[in-house]
Amino acid sequence: MKLKVIVHEAEEGGYWAEVPAIPGCVTQAETHDELLKNLHEAIEGCLSIDLKQVEISKKDRVLEIAV
Repeated sequence: MKLKVIVHEAEEGGYWAEVPAIPGCVTQAETHDELLKNLHEAIEGCLSIDLKQVEISKKDRVLEIAV
């Protein structure tokens, strides 16, 4: 999966980034390398779900797909 990310320079130094395709998915860092690491973690966190909070019947199946 490829996502477009907008990287901004923070007024107080460092950077912050947002992922427009995932509302509320933002992160910040002091360096570009740290920002990329944080982006991966933020995207994973925004897209993950807790299956304990989802009602699943015995007829349902949970699939994991790559896009």
